Amino acid sequence: MSKLLLDLAERSAWTGAQAALGLAVVELADVPVWWAAPVALVLASAKSWVAGRLGRKGTASTLPASVDPATLARGV
Repeated sequence: MSKLLLDLAERSAWTGAQAALGLAVVELADVPVWWAAPVALVLASAKSWVAGRLGRKGTASTLPASVDPATLARGV
């Protein structure tokens, strides 16, 4: 259950960070708010790139394999 909560927290944190950064960039650039969506999509792509290098292969997680819910448990 704790891995599920950790995964949920990670996904929520990334989504919140992408939205907040998108709005911050739009405000600082003094452009219309609708630009926040494309900025957030670029940030999502960057997160995927980071996850591909830091996280477990085949998942979108940036968590290490030891705490990633997508990692299969070994032995019982």
